[in-house]
Amino acid sequence: MKESIQQVIRTIDELDIDAICSVVQHCLDEGISPEEIIESGISTGLSIVGDKFESGQYFLADLVMAGEVVREAMPVLQEKMNPDMTAARERVILATVQGDIHEIGKNIVGLILSANGFEVIDLGVDVSASKIIDTARTTGARLIGLSALLSTMVGSIRDVVEASAKAGIRNQLKIVIGGACTSDDLRLEMGADAYGETAIDALRIFKGFIAAT
Repeated sequence: MKESIQQVIRTIDELDIDAICSVVQHCLDEGISPEEIIESGISTGLSIVGDKFESGQYFLADLVMAGEVVREAMPVLQEKMNPDMTAARERVILATVQGDIHEIGKNIVGLILSANGFEVIDLGVDVSASKIIDTARTTGARLIGLSALLSTMVGSIRDVVEASAKAGIRNQLKIVIGGACTSDDLRLEMGADAYGETAIDALRIFKGFIAAT
């Protein structure tokens, strides 16, 4: 792994909001793409912070601070990202499922999608299945991204899938899941359409769904 990418990881792990922009800019100056910085650096750094939170080394305030560090860096990255205009005006709903209040990963996905021409409808955290599906019906959004960090809340993913079927619009939607407790096996179990391990995965998946229609 490149030393500059390792520095991004360390900066996030150390919650150093004052250094993150210069560290990210250094990566860009070295010719490293924004996508690689996000996928190899930022996502890895957030995973480390998440692991420390789960083990009790970091507290909720530290988790929130890590999100602020990443948020600080995103404008620097967005300036260098090349929007794919095939995604222009395509709406995507993002939400952290009911019972879960974590939003760092969801917010990063939202920033990346916005930078690539998507119209992001971010419903926030602890969002009910009915609100997600009602929003899909009223806005005409075909794409839904669900985030879940807590393993105790994965049933809320199934609630969204079932609510879409009950509303008669399941076959009109593509539901993508992501977050620390999710996996492709869970996607199959819950009846979702795709699983994205990273924010860049989510971007590729949503672009793929658009290209296939």
